[in-house]
Amino acid sequence: MAFAAVLTDRAAIRVAGEEAPHFLHNLVTSSVEELAEGKAAYAGLLTPQGKIISDFFALRTPDGYLLDVPAARLEELKKRLTLYKLRAKVTITAEDLAVAAIWGGSDDEALSAFEDPRLPVLGKRAFISKSEANATLKTAGLEVKPEDEFHAHRIGLGIPEGGRDFAFDDAFPHEADMDQLGGVDFRKGCYIGQEVVSRTQHRSTARTRIVPVTLSGPAEAGTEIMAGDKTAGTLGSVSGTRGIALLRLDRAEDALAAGEVLKAGSAVLTIDKPDWAKFRFPGEPVPDKAS
Repeated sequence: MAFAAVLTDRAAIRVAGEEAPHFLHNLVTSSVEELAEGKAAYAGLLTPQGKIISDFFALRTPDGYLLDVPAARLEELKKRLTLYKLRAKVTITAEDLAVAAIWGGSDDEALSAFEDPRLPVLGKRAFISKSEANATLKTAGLEVKPEDEFHAHRIGLGIPEGGRDFAFDDAFPHEADMDQLGGVDFRKGCYIGQEVVSRTQHRSTARTRIVPVTLSGPAEAGTEIMAGDKTAGTLGSVSGTRGIALLRLDRAEDALAAGEVLKAGSAVLTIDKPDWAKFRFPGEPVPDKAS
């Protein structure tokens, strides 16, 4: 049996109208214009300086898109999209829908769930009625779990979440690993903040990254990570001995080379490289540029 959880910190925005595909495509980091109905893209809306206003999932619908967004960013994202609307034939509205995550199986056909575009093993997501959310999931044959269990699944895979693992209006897409998880299309045309993102990509200048870690003992989210006597980052989401850290890669590299450990409070951190991460982790050999 598959598991499901209602994600109470998510919300829905509908972007509809005949010009919705072109409108959204020209603003966000991913290619959404050619999405097939029922498919979703992971994307972000950035400031002109390249910082993440919000990341989200854009599900293609018959009339445009449904966006699965952080509830804390709903009003800000809706305001920004409306600001860029100008004369485009588009409507932007908050929808009274809940968002559910589904993982561990495939008993979800009745929900019109869409695959999480970041990583297939994360599972699927679905928009459902708020007033009957749990009943809807049970009727679909899903075992309803507390949302913390979905986050434990996510953390185990090393997948960051905005607002928990990186700060909106402060982090760049590379720092949040959006480039690793399909959240940036480097082949598409202009979008807001593209120049900064492209420069970071071509110069390989992302010194700070989200990385999964294993903890030797208890540590709380928000704890500073120390590399010797230097601050090296911040601990984000934690579930048991697994965590997600926003880490200065260069300081972690220096600490490991000096035989020092990374610590969050009294807990020692071990950096784990997931299969989806293609950037160089601290301690790995430097690639031969001549090869």
